[in-house]
Amino acid sequence: MARSLITFIVSNDLTTKSAIELVALISSRAVSPVEVVEAHLRRIEQVNPALNAIVTIAEDAIERARVCEGALMSGQGVGPLCGLPVTVKDTIDTAGLRTTSGSRIRAHHVPEQDAASVARLKAAGAIILGKTNVPEMAVPYETDNPVFGYTNNPHDLNRTAGGSSGGEAAAIAACLSPVGLGSDLSGSIRVPAHFCGIAGLKPTTGRVPMDGHTPATPGVVALGASIGPMARRVQDLALLFKVLAEPTQFEAAQNETDILNPTPLRGSRVAWYTDDGVAPVSEEIRVAVQNAAKALAGAGLEVIEVTPPGISKGSQLWIDLFSRAANSEIAALYRGREVEAGPQVARLLREFDHATADFQEKIEKAERLAAAVLERERMSEGLLQWMRTTGLILAPVGATVAFEHGAERVEVGGKSISVFRAFSYSQTFNVLGLPSATVPAGRTANGLPIGVQVVGRPFEERSVLSAAGIIEAALGVLTPPAC
Repeated sequence: MARSLITFIVSNDLTTKSAIELVALISSRAVSPVEVVEAHLRRIEQVNPALNAIVTIAEDAIERARVCEGALMSGQGVGPLCGLPVTVKDTIDTAGLRTTSGSRIRAHHVPEQDAASVARLKAAGAIILGKTNVPEMAVPYETDNPVFGYTNNPHDLNRTAGGSSGGEAAAIAACLSPVGLGSDLSGSIRVPAHFCGIAGLKPTTGRVPMDGHTPATPGVVALGASIGPMARRVQDLALLFKVLAEPTQFEAAQNETDILNPTPLRGSRVAWYTDDGVAPVSEEIRVAVQNAAKALAGAGLEVIEVTPPGISKGSQLWIDLFSRAANSEIAALYRGREVEAGPQVARLLREFDHATADFQEKIEKAERLAAAVLERERMSEGLLQWMRTTGLILAPVGATVAFEHGAERVEVGGKSISVFRAFSYSQTFNVLGLPSATVPAGRTANGLPIGVQVVGRPFEERSVLSAAGIIEAALGVLTPPAC
C-alpha cells in the first residue's frame, strides 16, 4: 500500500485515534493496517516499561495485519474491525497466546482455542496485540500478581490502575491499545475505567459468552459475571459490543455514531444518587455525578435525585451470593499447588480452608445461599418494576478515585473504609445483572480521573451507551496521559 504525505502525517498520531477513526482510515486505505499495528507496538515499547500494563505481546500481530492489508487491496470482503488492534485481559483465553490469570500455576499456559468473545473479535478482523495484566485470579481491586508484578496508573505511577481489568484500562488510557476486552464480577471493568479515565461497559449478564475465562463462573456466580469492551470513547464501546453480543433487532438497525444523538432519549427519566447507604463518597465524586446529571438534563432527559429501591442491600448480597462460590472455584484450581499462590490468593485459600464446614454447617450455608437467591429475586423484581418509569440510573462507580499501591483501606469523608466496601456502588449491579457503562466525568484537584456509571434495564445497552455518550459530549474526553 503506497504511503502518501497525508498517510505519513496521520500515522504519526495513530495511537491517539479512536477505534472508529482507525477503522475508517483503514477501510478508506488512508493508512495501512500494518502502519496502525506498528505504531501501537512502538508505543508499547516506549511506554509499557513504566506501566507494566501489557504482559505478553502477540508475535503474529504484524503478520495478521499484512493479511488484512492484502484482503483490502484485493477487494475481498473484510470484517467491520479489519486491521483494528485490540488487547485482551489475561484471564480470557487466546489461542496460541499465553494466558496466565496472573498465577504461577498458569504462568506458561497457552490455550488451544479462543474464548468465544475473542473469536468474535478475530472473525470481525480485529488483530490481537497482546494480553493485559490482572490481579492473581482476578481478585480485585489492585492489579498485582506473583508472575508479572503490579500495574501503575498512567495518571500517577504511584497509584493502582484498579482491578481486575487494571492492565487493560492502563493500556487503553496510555494509548498502547485503542480498545480491549475486560471482565466484571464486582466492578472489574468499571472500577479500572474510573481509575484510569476511560470508558467501559459491563453488559447485561449473559449477553456476551463467559466461556474461556479463568477463573470460571459456574453456578450462582454466572448471575453476576460479564465480559465487555473497554475504550477511550463511548462510540468505540458500541463498535465492539455490536461484534461481541448477539444484537437485538433495535441494535442491529443502529450505527455506532447514532449513540451520540440524544433525540431518542429526550423525555426519558433518569434517577441519580450519591449515597447507597453502604459507603460514603468523596465530595469531588459527588460533584462529578451532579455534573453528569446536569449534562443529561441539558440534553432533554428528565433527571431526578432519588435512590432506587433496594440499593443498600446490594453489597451484602454480593458477598452472600458470590463470595464463597467464587472462592471455591479458585480453591479447586490450586488444590495440591497451594504453595504457589501469591499473597492475596494464599490468604483467600487459608480463609476458605478454615471455613470448611461439617455436614450441619454445610446445610446451613446452603440455606443461607438459597435465602440470598430469593432475596436477589425480590430485590430485582422491585427495582425492575420501579425502572418501568425510570429507565436509567446514574451513580458513582465507587467511593474514591485511584488509591496508592497496596492500600487495603481508604479515607473517605473522614471515615476509614475497606477497599471492598468502597465499591458497593458497582457490586450492586453485578448482583442484579444490569448493563452498566462507566464514562469519565472530570478530574480531582490533583488530576486523577473520576468516572460515573450509567445503569439501564436488562438488554438496553444501547440506551446506557447513549446516555454515556451525552455525558462524554458535555464533559469531554480526558486527554491521554503522557506517561
